[in-house]
Amino acid sequence: MMKTGYDGPMNLRAKALSVHFLTASGAVFAMLAMLAAVDQKWDLMFLWLVVAFFVDGIDGPLARKYAVTRNAPVFDGVLLDLIIDYLTYVFVPAYALFKSGLLPGWTGWTAIIVITFASALYFADTRMKTKDYSFSGFPGCWNMLVLVIFALEPNFWVSLLLVSSLAMAMFAPLKFVHPVRTKRWRNVTLPMALGWTFFAGWAAWVDFHPETLAHWGLIITSVYLLFAGIAQQIIYGKDG
Repeated sequence: MMKTGYDGPMNLRAKALSVHFLTASGAVFAMLAMLAAVDQKWDLMFLWLVVAFFVDGIDGPLARKYAVTRNAPVFDGVLLDLIIDYLTYVFVPAYALFKSGLLPGWTGWTAIIVITFASALYFADTRMKTKDYSFSGFPGCWNMLVLVIFALEPNFWVSLLLVSSLAMAMFAPLKFVHPVRTKRWRNVTLPMALGWTFFAGWAAWVDFHPETLAHWGLIITSVYLLFAGIAQQIIYGKDG
C-alpha cells in the first residue's frame, strides 16, 4: 500500500525553503505598495500592505512547523523577516503619512523622522521579545496606525500625539501581544488580528469611505491589539 504524506529529508528541505520564499515575497508586496504610494493611490497601497501583513502572519507558524533553521539554514529567516517588516511596517507607511498631507509642515517631518529612527533601533533591540513571546514595547506596527489615521482622519495634533506616544512606548516596559505566539488570550487575540486584517482590507477596498462598518471594526480590533498586553501586565503582573 502506497504511503502518503511522507516528509523525507528532501521534501522537508523543499518545504522549509518555500517558507523563506514566502517571507521574501513580502519585499515584492512592499515595492508594489511603494509604487502605489508614489502615485498617491492610497487604497491600492494599503491593499498591498494588508497582503504583506497576512503573509507575515502565516510565515512564522510555517517556519516553526518545517523547522527552517534546521532544514533550510542557508537563509536567516529572522533577519529576512526583520528586513521585510521594516519595509512594510515602517518605511512605506511613514512615507504615506508624510505625503498624504494628514500631518502638514513640520509635523510631517517630525513624524517620519521619529518613526524611521526609533523603529530602526527597536528592530535591532535584543530585548524585543518577552518570556511569553509577547513584544516588549510597541512593536513598530506603524502600518496599522497609519491605516487607521487614513480611515478616521483625526486632527493632525491627535495623529502627532499618537505617533509620539507610540514611539516612546517602543522602549517602555510595556507588553504588546503577538497574535500567534502569545498563548494567553490567543483564542481572542488571533480572531482580533484576523478581524483587523479583514476590516483593513475592506476599508482600503472602499477607499476609506466613512459610512462603512469597516471603521468601527478597525477601532475595536486596534484598541484590543494595542492594550491586550498591557491589560495582561495589570492582571497577571509584569512577568505573568
